[in-house]
Amino acid sequence: NLAEWYAPHVAAWSAHAKTDTTLWFWCTEVGWALVHPVLEMHGWQYEECNIWDKGIAHVAGNCNSKTIRGTPVVTEVAVRYTKRNQLPGSNGQMLSIKDWVRHEWLRSGLPMSKANDACGVANAATRKYLTQCHLWYFPPPEAIVRMAEYCNEHGRPTERPYFSLDGHSPVTEEGWGKMRAKWTHTHGITNVWREQAVHGRERIRTGVGYLHANQKPLALMKRQIIACTDPGDVVWEPFGGLCSASIAALHTGRRSFAAEINPDYFQVAASRLEEEFTNMEERREHAA
Repeated sequence: NLAEWYAPHVAAWSAHAKTDTTLWFWCTEVGWALVHPVLEMHGWQYEECNIWDKGIAHVAGNCNSKTIRGTPVVTEVAVRYTKRNQLPGSNGQMLSIKDWVRHEWLRSGLPMSKANDACGVANAATRKYLTQCHLWYFPPPEAIVRMAEYCNEHGRPTERPYFSLDGHSPVTEEGWGKMRAKWTHTHGITNVWREQAVHGRERIRTGVGYLHANQKPLALMKRQIIACTDPGDVVWEPFGGLCSASIAALHTGRRSFAAEINPDYFQVAASRLEEEFTNMEERREHAA
């Protein structure tokens, strides 16, 4: 019943997410397979599946070759989704961003080729921004503003400004830029993340062993946060555990919010966050 269990959470995330929100879903491979349809149903668009390879040391000493009936599992998936945004067409029907951009240009009655003139390019506008095929590109903010200005000046008279996001005011570069999730690319990083399971000083221990069986590495949390947010953005960690994502958010200058219902995890997570806040204040005072 994993999909049913997640459904109200996913619905809530969808209701409160902004147009440029990214959702990272951590799970086992089969767990993700079960929940994926629920994420799609509530408007989350699949982008990529990243594999956390914990390495052979993850099973060393814990694998009985005489009884095991398969290959040892040393992986977990971190799947990236973005908010699937839609905008209304002329008759009120909701369109994908791709279809909406083409629809708005066609609504102007102008030839497709004029989009190139509007953007000041040879053929990129018709070949990338207005195409119906898989080679479509999300128009850069400056391109969408130029296309809007051109249509409003040369297109059919209209009460609704062309490419207006709210139906009343002209589109702006800032407003258009928020219509898709952020992405900061790092060269050399693929969708296979080779990172050992947390150990050493970073691993939280109790008197009898590890407190959390699957503590996430801060390095991977930072990788996700840096890829999809800017400093000052909000990171929401609904199933906090030891709140590694929140710690990583503070390390990278983001605002973090988290929740955890396990009292043992919660107390340790709260202590970790308090320590991090204290360290941040000491660094500020030292810098001053």
